[in-house]
Amino acid sequence: MKHQTLEQLNVIAEVNAEFPTMTRRQRLERWANLLERQPERCLSALPGTEYMSARERNEAHCLASPISIAFEDPILRAQGLEDDTYGAARRFFELSNWQLHRIVCHCHVGATMKAGWVALGVRAAMNDGVFAKLRALFRG
Repeated sequence: MKHQTLEQLNVIAEVNAEFPTMTRRQRLERWANLLERQPERCLSALPGTEYMSARERNEAHCLASPISIAFEDPILRAQGLEDDTYGAARRFFELSNWQLHRIVCHCHVGATMKAGWVALGVRAAMNDGVFAKLRALFRG
């Protein structure tokens, strides 16, 4: 798949980029749905994200990762997903380092993982914010 900017696409065809901005939940839902289309597909895990410096982690990426699946989607790119790096995914999906680490790091699954398993992690991250807020409320 060849990635092009909207300006490049406008040379070839008329592009209508006017559609509503997706919420965090909608972006995560779309990512999970993309992964669920081929639940048995083997994806590459990112190695050792918890041991990387913030700069290294921000720039980390690998071919055929769960983040690559999201970046292949023209809708998520149009919504603002800049590239298939860890940092771009963390910012775009509004995930904490710990949440994204649980989704893409090899320490949980080894060098490869099935897309369906990753989708479960993405869906769990959708609800993490709610539970974190409830825990904070109960702790005072």
